Amino acid sequence: MIKNKIKELEAARAKITKLEQEVASERTKELKALPAQFGYDNVADFIKAVKAANGGKAARKGFTKSGGRRKRAVITTETKNKVKSLTTAGKTGAAIAKAVGISIPSVQNIKKELGLTKARKK
Repeated sequence: MIKNKIKELEAARAKITKLEQEVASERTKELKALPAQFGYDNVADFIKAVKAANGGKAARKGFTKSGGRRKRAVITTETKNKVKSLTTAGKTGAAIAKAVGISIPSVQNIKKELGLTKARKK
């Protein structure tokens, strides 16, 4: 009984491996055909067009659309009061961060400072 199940498992693994190889092959074919679908003769021209459409730069986390770094959020007493009121209203950290315009870690730091977080159990 168990030998049959082991054989079935090995056959299923072999089938998965074969399917993964087929998917990789098809994906490669589709990627190779992509420039022609958009009217480009070669990959280099297609890549140039994609970069130009993105302003010539790769999108990077932590940078604005104009290419500069984001400025640090200024945490004022008004910001702290907003975080406190939204916390007591039952909003999540992510919702508070979005509403106030600061990061989630900043929300957590403010909540900790105001004593609105629970202490960890040891």
